[in-house]
Amino acid sequence: MSVLPLVFTSGWASGINAYAAVLLLGLLGAAGVTDEVPEALQRTDVLVAAGVLFLCEAVADKIPYVDSVWDSVHTVIRPVAGAVVAALLAGESGSLPEITAGAVGGTTALMSHLVKAGTRMAVNTSPEPFSNAAVSTAEDVGATGILAFALFHPLAAAIIAATLLALGIVALFLLASRIRRFRRRRAQRREERRLAETVRPPSRPPTRPPE
Repeated sequence: MSVLPLVFTSGWASGINAYAAVLLLGLLGAAGVTDEVPEALQRTDVLVAAGVLFLCEAVADKIPYVDSVWDSVHTVIRPVAGAVVAALLAGESGSLPEITAGAVGGTTALMSHLVKAGTRMAVNTSPEPFSNAAVSTAEDVGATGILAFALFHPLAAAIIAATLLALGIVALFLLASRIRRFRRRRAQRREERRLAETVRPPSRPPTRPPE
């Protein structure tokens, strides 16, 4: 069971930014920094694909409302990535069944993804756009930093990841009312615009003067 803390942390990081997690693990493994990374994550095609997608996410994740759309698209991608990475890590170590590791990694990735997506919805209620970039940067730096730390101190990193996940769940419950109010205001504004367009008289073409 020695790989379980690393599996948990990799799942948590994948739920925040799956491409960054895959890219970081692959680069550290390819550079020979650690022997914990399986060969499948060190392949050149995997690193290139993860790098390109990471750059796309680095841009989309910092734009208000675009980040929430991006999160919606990745509701399936991040948990699947977390499960795959966890299964590969377990297969490399041989100390945990791959199916069990995939279940742990995928579930943890789903939970951290939901916390991230909900937090972003709350951040989008603020009128200024700079908080999105700040939160996105903090998420990426924190997730990759703790994941790198997990390769050398897996238990300590897992405790940190579990604590952050628990705090995120609590914060999400506290922010739920704010998110609901924001959604109601947006729905009301859309309805008002729709009604205004419905009652607006149709424009008439200009009449030509008699010859």
